[in-house]
Amino acid sequence: MANLNFIIPRLATGGDLPEGIDEALTDLRAWEELGITHVVDNRLECSDAEFVAEHSPDIEYLHNGVDDRGEDMPDEWFDTGVRFVLAALVEPDAKVLVHCHMGINRGPSLTYASLLALGWDPIEAMTAIRTTRPIAAIGYADDALDWHHRRRRVERTTQVENWRRMDEWYDANPIDVVRIIKQIRLGEAS
Repeated sequence: MANLNFIIPRLATGGDLPEGIDEALTDLRAWEELGITHVVDNRLECSDAEFVAEHSPDIEYLHNGVDDRGEDMPDEWFDTGVRFVLAALVEPDAKVLVHCHMGINRGPSLTYASLLALGWDPIEAMTAIRTTRPIAAIGYADDALDWHHRRRRVERTTQVENWRRMDEWYDANPIDVVRIIKQIRLGEAS
């Protein structure tokens, strides 16, 4: 079944399609049944654009690939992905899936940036993602918050307060990414 979680009714985050054609078709059909109309694929290492175009041509697909090595995420990556998400959500029946390989860092982080752009409070957005997708480390949330502060020209006092609240949130909501990745890989291997 599809590896995704809806954070809000029309915005989901998760992992990619499985490697096998039959399994990928099964998950793609699940995306359709869930009403997914737009996909933002954040993997640099792979793209399912051709597969989706062939088997689900009504789904709009953005390959917004970026590496997942812990480096700072560029503003352009957030700009491109968030612009696509916001444009899609203007359509009343649209549902957007923002994904990466495992749905741990890149997909949830771009989802976080999208929630910020939609006017969400930074802590409420983090909590919503982690509550609905407990494996989400949201590893690039700091970059997303910095991006948001720059794009919205947020006052310095508000930035400092947001960072204080984020530090408290991280302290209260630790996550063992290594353990989660091992569990996912063991599941993929079986």
